[in-house]
Amino acid sequence: MNAVIVAVLVMLILSVLRINVVFSLAIGALIGGLTSGMSLSKTLEAFIGGLGDGAEVALSYAMLGGLAVAISKTGISELLVSAILKVVKRSGDSQKSALVKALIFIVLLLMAVSSQNIIPIHIAFIPLLIPPIIKILNMLEIDRRLIACILAFGLITPYMSLPFGFGLVYQGIVADNISSAGLDISRTDVYGPMLIPAIGMLIGLIIAFFAFRKPRKYREINVESELIVKVSRKNIISTVIALVATVLVQIPALVPLETGQMFLGALTGVLILYITGAIRWKEADSILTDGMRLMAFIGMVMVASSGFAAVVTATGDVDGLVSAAETMLGDNKALAVLLMLLIGFFIDMGIGSSFATIPIIASIFVPIAESFGLSAAAIITLIGTAGALGDAGSPASDSTLGPTAGLNVDGQHDHIRDTCIPTLFIFNIPLLISGWVAIMFFS
Repeated sequence: MNAVIVAVLVMLILSVLRINVVFSLAIGALIGGLTSGMSLSKTLEAFIGGLGDGAEVALSYAMLGGLAVAISKTGISELLVSAILKVVKRSGDSQKSALVKALIFIVLLLMAVSSQNIIPIHIAFIPLLIPPIIKILNMLEIDRRLIACILAFGLITPYMSLPFGFGLVYQGIVADNISSAGLDISRTDVYGPMLIPAIGMLIGLIIAFFAFRKPRKYREINVESELIVKVSRKNIISTVIALVATVLVQIPALVPLETGQMFLGALTGVLILYITGAIRWKEADSILTDGMRLMAFIGMVMVASSGFAAVVTATGDVDGLVSAAETMLGDNKALAVLLMLLIGFFIDMGIGSSFATIPIIASIFVPIAESFGLSAAAIITLIGTAGALGDAGSPASDSTLGPTAGLNVDGQHDHIRDTCIPTLFIFNIPLLISGWVAIMFFS
């Protein structure tokens, strides 16, 4: 059996059985490597050698977690929660409650989208915003699976469809790898074709609102006491400056760096909060440590995912998987496109990173797509969609780990059952269909 399929299946089965995701990734990688015929030492060498590829991302996330918690200590988030809570308590009928729910949904969606494009802090906003409003979500009996879907939509759709922030990075990776595979395109060519698959994500979000519309009760949390929030003008100004600096440092035109923008941005924001006194020096160490601890698990998963990806690549079975499919399909273009999308889904589900999936599939899919006569726009859509498939639902993806980190602060939101499984079916099915339709239309 193909080693890539074995590795991914083992990882997914262990995760569903509630085995720690890091251990699931490690075991899946080892079994996949051994299945391919690699020795144990070679498999371990590939796995450990790949861990370093995730170190920068892990450290960046830890810094962003520290920044998020530091900002929350300035009182900004409590001020927002206090305002929403007052509106909730004044809501005496179902109509007003519905308006408050709509407000929460819109704010969370805008924050998630902004975190990818306008203020590219990615999932760092989740520990800043979600834990303080858990009591409000409980009071309104909002199903947290819906919140997980809203966050996943906002974290994924912008980077795959909009040429800003992380979208610029993702679409640049798509363009560069397609060009490296022999089809000369520019980054500006990616934006248009990827808008159609994004419609599938929107359809999934609409389905989520229907699927999780019923009230869901959680353990009661005391919300009777009034929030007394005092936010000084100095802290507000310091926080705004820190956020702006965090964004500016990550803009390539202003700070031309090959790597490390996310880490430098978070570091800059934290230093500004230090210097301006927005966080007290005697409290700063514990605050930043708490923030890093909150994001530490995600960092460990990203590191393990890099090792998993290295083993998958080292097996060489990705080539064999696609070659076998090409032989079986003959000249059936529609089925070939569908199969390549499913292969991309399988790889992304295992790796947990769309950005890391693109280099693996592009060099193989582009020649096959050209042999079937697909146009440049169709190939762009194929690679972009195949890379994005599986990001929603993967136990190793930060698009699922981030929402879980925020929603499970009271131990009532399971990572697999309440985040991964709902987002897996809600988004990947419509994304697969819309991507396939778009590819066939452009072909």
